[in-house]
Amino acid sequence: MNSDWFIYQGVSEPHDGIDRLPPPPPWRTFDGPLTEPRPVPPLDSASTRRLGGSQSRSVVRGPLEELEQINAALYLRRPLLITGDPGTGKSTLAHAIANELKLGRVLQWPIVSRSTLRDGLYHYDAIGRLQDSQLHGVTDTDIGRYLRLGPLGTALLPSERPRVVLIDELDKGDVDLPNDLLNVLEEGEFAIPELERAQRDQESETFSVLTHDGTAAPVLNGRVRCRAFPVVVMTSNDERDFPAPLLRRCIHLDMRAPDTDRLAAMVQAHFGGASVQENADMIERFLSARPGGLYAADQLLNAIYLTQYSAQEDPIRRDRLAALLMRPLGPGRP
Repeated sequence: MNSDWFIYQGVSEPHDGIDRLPPPPPWRTFDGPLTEPRPVPPLDSASTRRLGGSQSRSVVRGPLEELEQINAALYLRRPLLITGDPGTGKSTLAHAIANELKLGRVLQWPIVSRSTLRDGLYHYDAIGRLQDSQLHGVTDTDIGRYLRLGPLGTALLPSERPRVVLIDELDKGDVDLPNDLLNVLEEGEFAIPELERAQRDQESETFSVLTHDGTAAPVLNGRVRCRAFPVVVMTSNDERDFPAPLLRRCIHLDMRAPDTDRLAAMVQAHFGGASVQENADMIERFLSARPGGLYAADQLLNAIYLTQYSAQEDPIRRDRLAALLMRPLGPGRP
């Protein structure tokens, strides 16, 4: 495998490969204004839950095509759209990228049927501002106190290094949401009308707002414009098709079910080095059950965890519990 050009290697050990990323192509160059450097929060429990303990992870690279598509998204500063069955590790990939390239906490935006583009960009607490004004008799309350950037909005703040933002299960959202995302993903910026109005009224250029990280950040002229385009990972369970304009702006990765090596790496990351050999029968059972049915890797991990406490010395009970926890979730892909 010729991987000299890979920034993301698909390994568990963090490294400074992001510093080798060349400048973006001219059509993906952004010039958001830099102010003072902002500290990036480290990986949080959301990542450690998915990736397992750092001392137990083994190095298992994904398929060559998968690594090529991830790195293509990094080089081209394009969103990565990951499709595939539930439980194949689509969301985990965002956390793996953040961990390996040392890009800090993943900014997560879980999509539901009521999600709108504004939910991902920012929230303005107009009612809270009005109540404070009435209670304290202050007519010129600082509007920045009542604005909080969402996960995508925080990822678009100007910085030298990109942030990782996970737009999870995009296909669960309203039919208009993918189209609403087009301009933001293409231009790398968005406006906050409330700040633009306040700027005209107060003759102030900069407002301090709260970010999704819980820290303050300055917003100039009522607009957020990125400098380093974020690593945007969008996932879909293939519940519906996306419009061609969105697909044109993305690198599309269709993630298939994990193979033996990747399952073994998951087991080792969560249960330690000796666990792979001890649970080889569980891994084999999981793999042999998959053809014709839909299974998620979580089911294998659940079965291993439960049986190591309840049926370690009882093969019959172990087999029964494994069958109970590793039932098919639905029909598999053709």
